[in-house]
Amino acid sequence: MRFNIVLIAALTATQLAPAQVRLKDLGRFVSAGGVQLIGYGLVVGLDRSGDSPKSLFTNQALVNMLERFGIAVDGERVRAQNVAAVMVTANVPPYTRAGGKVDVLVSSIGDAKSLQGGVLLQTTLSDLEGGFWGVGSGPVNIGGFNIEAGMVSVRQNHSNVGRIPDGCILDRDVGTGLADSTRLTFSLRNGDFTTARRVAEAVNLRFGAEIARPLDAVSVEVAVPDSFSLVGKSVTFAAELENVSLVPDIAAKVVINERTGTIVIGEKVSLSTVAVSHGSLSITIKGAPMVSQPMAFSQGTTQTVPLQEITVEQQGTGMVTLPGATTVGDVATALNRLGVSPRDMVAIFQALKESGALQAELVVI
Repeated sequence: MRFNIVLIAALTATQLAPAQVRLKDLGRFVSAGGVQLIGYGLVVGLDRSGDSPKSLFTNQALVNMLERFGIAVDGERVRAQNVAAVMVTANVPPYTRAGGKVDVLVSSIGDAKSLQGGVLLQTTLSDLEGGFWGVGSGPVNIGGFNIEAGMVSVRQNHSNVGRIPDGCILDRDVGTGLADSTRLTFSLRNGDFTTARRVAEAVNLRFGAEIARPLDAVSVEVAVPDSFSLVGKSVTFAAELENVSLVPDIAAKVVINERTGTIVIGEKVSLSTVAVSHGSLSITIKGAPMVSQPMAFSQGTTQTVPLQEITVEQQGTGMVTLPGATTVGDVATALNRLGVSPRDMVAIFQALKESGALQAELVVI
C-alpha cells in the first residue's frame, strides 16, 4: 500500500507569503486562565451494555444514589447491567460567567461495553482543590455505535467515551476581569523567542509607541497607553491589542500518531541526503487437519493430525537515495518514493532522526 505524507505548510516556492495570524489566536492574557473540572458520575439507560457486577464501585454508587430517593437495597444483590460508572471532565474557557454552559467529556472507568444511548445523571464538577464549579448531566453522544450479535461485533469509533454538548451549567465566574488596568501581560500558547519579539514589534508598530517588550519566550508585557488608562478603557485596548496581526515563527517539527498512522510535517522541516533501505517481513501460517485412517482389522483408531504450512516473504524497496530537501514539498516527494505503509514510515522517520538526516523535532503522540 502506498503512503502519502500529510502536509501542513507551503508546498511550493511560488505560493503566497505566509499568512498573518491575529494575536488572539496565538495565546491569551495572563489574567484570563481557564479551569479544568472533574467529577464521578453514573450513566444510565444503557441497553445491557453497562458495567458488570464485578465493578463493585458501580454497584456501591448505584446503591448510594437509590438511598437518596429513599430506596434501600442490598448492594451484594444488585445486578444492574444498564448502568456504567464514568469520570466526567470539562475545560472551562476564560471569561465564562455563572450560568454559562460548557461541554463535558464522559469516560467509562468500569468494564462497560458501550455508552451508546446512555444519559448522565446529575454530577457535581470540582477543581483539583475540591472547589465546586457546576453540575453536569444530559444524554451522551458517542459519535458512533457498537453492535454485537452472537460472536460477531461491529464497532464505529470508540464507544466508551462520549461528549455532552453544553452538559455543564457553571455556578461561578471564570477570569472575568483584567488584573491590572495599566499593564497587561500576554502569554503565547507555544513559547518561542522569535515570535515573542515579533509580537512586541507588531504591537509597537500598531500603536506607534514603545509600549511592548518581550519578557521571555512566552510572555510579552504591554503598557496601556494614556489614552486607554481611563476606567473601562483597558477592555477597549485589549480588544484592539488582540487583533494585531503578525507572522509567527514555527519550529521544525514532525508529528506522528502511531495509532492512526498519521504523519504531519511542518513548514521548516528539512532533510539531508541519505540512503534508506527498508523491508518488511511477512509470515503466513496455514493450518489444515489431516485424517489418519488405520488399516482394516488393525484395531487402531482414527487420528486427526494438524498439517501446517509456513511461508516467509521478505518485501522491500532496496537501497533508495533520498536527496537533500529544504522545503516541505521536497521532503514529502522524497519520502513518498519509498512507497511503504504508515507503520513502516513511522519507523523510517525515527531512523532518520537518529541518523541526523532529519532536521526537525520528532514528536510521537
